[in-house]
Amino acid sequence: MTCNIGKTERILRVIVGLIITSLAFVGPQSPWAYLGLVPVLTGLLGWCPPYAMLGINTCKKK
Repeated sequence: MTCNIGKTERILRVIVGLIITSLAFVGPQSPWAYLGLVPVLTGLLGWCPPYAMLGINTCKKK
């Protein structure tokens, strides 16, 4: 599991994921909001399985 997500994208994934997940507690309170954990986890890990399968790499470091 090498890093395949760049720093800016990681930050955006965590922020957007937290916003989506917060909808499980406020707003429409739908259980679908827990899908926001996916971008949070991929942002924290720096590795995205679909990116790995498709050969996409936005990480600048080698």
